[in-house]
Amino acid sequence: QVHLVESGGGLAQAGGSLRLSCAVSGDTICIKDLGWYRQVPGEERDLVAKITLSSGDRTNYADFVKGRFTISSDSAKKTLYLQMNSLKPEDTAVYFCYAWDDYCNADTYWGEGTLVLVSS
Repeated sequence: QVHLVESGGGLAQAGGSLRLSCAVSGDTICIKDLGWYRQVPGEERDLVAKITLSSGDRTNYADFVKGRFTISSDSAKKTLYLQMNSLKPEDTAVYFCYAWDDYCNADTYWGEGTLVLVSS
């Protein structure tokens, strides 16, 4: 089992910045990928960014955040981050942290989500 708790959401103005954090605990040795999805009510959940821990922390980003968002992890603190700069109103969504357990249980774990609101 892996447990994820997000924090750092809130209200920002367009052009501003926010940093999301995700505290990771439990069977962290089982995790291959960590990342962030986002979801607008009534729409599907979209991948924002992910980091693959087994390949030198290789990162991947959705086109709609490239150059604006940065994903990173602190293994000592067992925390995942998403630095969001140059925010746009269309970035408004609930952001979910996820962990893909590919080594132990072949399962995906999710946090409860944190709301990001960007005003124009």
